[in-house]
Amino acid sequence: MAKKSTKKAPKTARPQLGDGVEILNAGVVLEDPITRTLETNYMPYAMSVIVSRALPEIDGFKPAHRKLLYTMYGMNLIKGPRTKSANIVGATMRLNPHGDAAIYDTMVRMGRGNESLLVPLVDSKGNFGKAYSRDMACAAARYTEAKLEKVCEELFRDIDKDTVDFIPNYDGTTTEPTLLPVSFPTILANSTLGIAVGMACNICSFNLAELCSTTIALMKDPDHDISTTMPAPDFVGGGQILYDAAEMQSVYDTGRGSIKVRARWQHVPGDNVIEVTQIPPTTTVEAIMDKIAELVKTGKVKEIADMRDETDLNGLKLTIDLKRGTDPDKLMAKLFKATPLEDSFGCNFNVLIGGVPRVMGVREILTEWTAFRMECVRRRTYHDLQGKLKRLHLLRGLEAILLDIDKAIRIVRETEEEAEVVPNLMIGFGIDEVQAEYVAEIKLRHLNREYILKRTAEIEELEKAVADLQDILKKPARIRKIIMNELADVAKTYGKPRRSEILYELPAAEEEETTPAMADYPVTVFFTKEGYFKKITPQSLRMSGEQKLKEGDEIAWQAETRNNLELLFFTNQHQVYKCKVGDFEDGKARDLGVFIPTKLGMDEGEMPVFMLLTADYKGWMLFFYEGGKCAKIPLASYATKQNRRKLLKAYSDKAPLVKMVHIAEETELAVRTSAGRMLLLGTALIAEKATRDSAGVNVVTLKKNQTISSVKPAAELEIANPHRYRVRTLPATGAIIRAEDTSEQMSLL
Repeated sequence: MAKKSTKKAPKTARPQLGDGVEILNAGVVLEDPITRTLETNYMPYAMSVIVSRALPEIDGFKPAHRKLLYTMYGMNLIKGPRTKSANIVGATMRLNPHGDAAIYDTMVRMGRGNESLLVPLVDSKGNFGKAYSRDMACAAARYTEAKLEKVCEELFRDIDKDTVDFIPNYDGTTTEPTLLPVSFPTILANSTLGIAVGMACNICSFNLAELCSTTIALMKDPDHDISTTMPAPDFVGGGQILYDAAEMQSVYDTGRGSIKVRARWQHVPGDNVIEVTQIPPTTTVEAIMDKIAELVKTGKVKEIADMRDETDLNGLKLTIDLKRGTDPDKLMAKLFKATPLEDSFGCNFNVLIGGVPRVMGVREILTEWTAFRMECVRRRTYHDLQGKLKRLHLLRGLEAILLDIDKAIRIVRETEEEAEVVPNLMIGFGIDEVQAEYVAEIKLRHLNREYILKRTAEIEELEKAVADLQDILKKPARIRKIIMNELADVAKTYGKPRRSEILYELPAAEEEETTPAMADYPVTVFFTKEGYFKKITPQSLRMSGEQKLKEGDEIAWQAETRNNLELLFFTNQHQVYKCKVGDFEDGKARDLGVFIPTKLGMDEGEMPVFMLLTADYKGWMLFFYEGGKCAKIPLASYATKQNRRKLLKAYSDKAPLVKMVHIAEETELAVRTSAGRMLLLGTALIAEKATRDSAGVNVVTLKKNQTISSVKPAAELEIANPHRYRVRTLPATGAIIRAEDTSEQMSLL
């Protein structure tokens, strides 16, 4: 038996994989720049989503839509009867292998029953759901039926005449069109939403008749004012468009802008209800109801008694029951501001042109579509021309045998071999092989003068048609004229009145302030250390006994004020909550009061530590921190135009806070330190900061482990010699002049 070798392999030896195959870079960490990884791994995915999935092309369709429509066209579903949606979905998977659910969802959105598109493309039967409802889902594909709408004839017009390119499908078993030869600008006729990687598109729909008229006008005059023929978009759900000339011009010129749309409603006096029958395209009935219910629960809207969704086969209807004496116009004005009953459609006209995404305005999109359509018509004309030239060539060969039919029969009869018939006819009549083949294939029964005269009578007509087609190809103006005629026919055949009403001016009632004025009367407010708040009227306060408080609680602050003043609650989490005194119900002394964290919806563990009353946001807030700094923030920094109830970063969180002080005008404060020192600080010496969470400036120079212990107004102290403690200057360095120390003065603090 051989003895085992105890010799160890050298440390530098590389690992081996059976039969001496060497493993390269085994156990070695290879560096790979992240830029290369993004380019090789992430970029192909991003480009695939952008170019082949999410963004529409100039024909108005994404690949998923185009594959579905072309499959239905191939199934003869334009003129044929409806078929089960499941059949359509299955057939579409030959072109679009992304799953039956995605294909069916695409078809549902294009269906007339779903009411997503202004110009529906699928004639649906069954439950296709509703675009304006979040909860109304469509039925399964096996229960519904569909076919193409008649308008789809305009999408596939002359597609078999080489008007567009065809490419192999994903497995090469069939072909599909790269674009559809649409005879009207579908890209703007229907809304399109797409989210790609790093970009998106959101295209609104325009009225078909207005769109065709505008396209014709732009073809005649590139400087045409679009707003004269197409004043605003038109949404399938209707609604009222709040016209903004500047925003609309931005959409027309740049493809970006915001269009405000509000619901359409009516008041039924007999039933004292409001019926909402049309809503903005960006929301749903359920979202509106949820928001209104929230407003009613929080007490912001008190005029509504009940609300219900009465949508049925006749269409959308949201019914709102009103309380007695409610002004419906004022209520709706309030709801427009606080709910999705009025919403904005953000336009982003991002379209693929030649495989490159471009954000374009309406004018540029229609110009690009015109160029695309001109190419389609040119290719169609060339295809027709080649067909007529071929037919003309054959008929001229047939005309040649008219001179001597007997000769043609004799040549065929005397030719010994079948293969020699065509060459002999070519020699006998001076025609080419194609013409001779055509003549040779004519049936014996057709070799009579009547048949030949009828065929040759076409020659003159064909010659005129060929000359006309050649003239079209030479003159782009004629191609443009053809397109304009087709657009006019589309507008006449499929055009419908506008659904969305345009409001150029708001009703007079809405131009006034819709928020009801808070009642103004005197009250006394109480704020406790545990975070409870009371509001008591003077009459009730006079008749009340001792204030009832939670055990261990005590009143931290009270003041006589007015019911319409603003309240600011600063919390221990560096936030401030805003409300009005009138937001609280009048209470009594025997009540515990309202727990502020619950009332204002504060975060878990958050408690108010300071309360402030203000009518005009004048004055300053002073924040004193343990480290000797003070931040002077204008109270106006807490005023907001949006009436937000919660503001973040109300003050700095860099150091523990000692004291908050509100001053209406410049004054003096007495600042005491943990070392037993005191100084009188003039607030005018402290520079104000624009940022609410500013750390402030040094007002006291402290030694190690010393802090500011308290701050009080100097007017509350009786100081014998205040000049010994007053700060006269505040150097730019932030250092402060130390004040002298006496136990007598410290006792005052």
